[in-house]
Amino acid sequence: MLFSSMMFLSFFLPVVMAGYHIFTGENRLRWLLLASLFFYAWGEPKNIAIMLLVCLVNYGGAIAISKVHSKNRKLALLVCDVSLTLLVLVYFKYFNFILDNVNIAFNQSFEAKNIVMPLGISFFIFQALSYVIDVYRKEVEPQTSFYRLTLYISFFPQLIAGPIVQYHDIVHDIENNNSEFSDVVYGLRRFIIGLGKKVLIANQLGEVADNIFNSGFAYVDMPVAWIGALCYSLQLLYDFSGYSDMAIGLGRIFGFHFLENFNYPYISKSITEFWRRWHISLGAWFKKYVYISLGGNRLGNVRTYVNLTVVFFITGLWHGANWTFILWGLWHGLFIVLERFAGIKTLSDDKYAVLRHVYTIFVFVIGWTMFRADSVAEGMGFIGTMFGLVQPESVAYTLDYYLQADKIIIFLLALMGTMPVAGKFMDFLQAGQWCKNAVYDIFIVGVLVLSMASLAASTYNPFIYFRF
Repeated sequence: MLFSSMMFLSFFLPVVMAGYHIFTGENRLRWLLLASLFFYAWGEPKNIAIMLLVCLVNYGGAIAISKVHSKNRKLALLVCDVSLTLLVLVYFKYFNFILDNVNIAFNQSFEAKNIVMPLGISFFIFQALSYVIDVYRKEVEPQTSFYRLTLYISFFPQLIAGPIVQYHDIVHDIENNNSEFSDVVYGLRRFIIGLGKKVLIANQLGEVADNIFNSGFAYVDMPVAWIGALCYSLQLLYDFSGYSDMAIGLGRIFGFHFLENFNYPYISKSITEFWRRWHISLGAWFKKYVYISLGGNRLGNVRTYVNLTVVFFITGLWHGANWTFILWGLWHGLFIVLERFAGIKTLSDDKYAVLRHVYTIFVFVIGWTMFRADSVAEGMGFIGTMFGLVQPESVAYTLDYYLQADKIIIFLLALMGTMPVAGKFMDFLQAGQWCKNAVYDIFIVGVLVLSMASLAASTYNPFIYFRF
């Protein structure tokens, strides 16, 4: 069930909100857990067993770790818990990928298995791991209530596409759950903004990007290839940040305070800055549990560069079982290392600000092109076309076919929305005199009406996180 679906908007959300405000105390949390399990079961009921298994392993593992006094035994229990949890992820997400590469490397012919990857498995696995590692590090106390821990891992707003919520950031909201009227108002407004990003911008530009990429690099020219890459870059931003807005808004409605996940990443002047602004929860997770655990920057420059490369290799692999994702991760890791080596991240003057911004856009757009491709050959083909290194066999459609008047308007609005001026304007409408609030609420209602009308009229509503 997608947030941007009529079933969610007209049935699921109203029923869950009503139940939440009917029940009190512990029954509210039980109601949210029941709703979350129903939400996840809507797509594939049998996958609930997999998620509950992950919850059970980490629930028991954390309690066992907390009761053992020997450091070696604690570490052994942690390794066992993390290994079992990651084994679930590896099997469902990477088994066939590993098998394919074994066949290629050793000239074998092992048959791939028919494995259906559970939705959101990368997200809830990482949340479970963060919990048990924090218990091992004595940063949090183990949760003695199985249903409360299961709610943390399975809570429907962030279950299938993040943000990745660390346990210490949400434990207070679980133990002292409460939602004021102001929380509901803020949450609904934030949810609708995210819905508008997804439906009115991401879906529209995604349709352009899909038409171009589905044509194949051999049948598009340089301008069309660039528009495809730019439209996909904007689609990904508005789809992902829109989903995070919806998740943050839904969380607030039910008394949970999720941290921000995006902070205008496309205004960055370096790739280092980009990763401080893009998918913040994922970057924070890798920094805390991988980069620092490997030694961070404490063991000299060479080791730091190796650690960064490892982190971005894993970042790419986390996104999907395809070499396109791995190359995308290594591409970003390369520039992170180069920037650290050259000291770009420490520059504070604005003398080269424009050039640095153009360079950053260039890097992430090229990266997104490989990220979008179904194969490395296709990704390289599109990138080659973008730079005139690959000539099309034939061009079926020119640029005006893909970018009609309505799409051009949406494209320009999307560009404006990548800059902080858009957020400052929204803040202005919410602050001060009552008339500003009234204008803002009218704007919110308009976004909701247009979004629902678009959903009702269109069948194009992709879920791009499926491969994650």
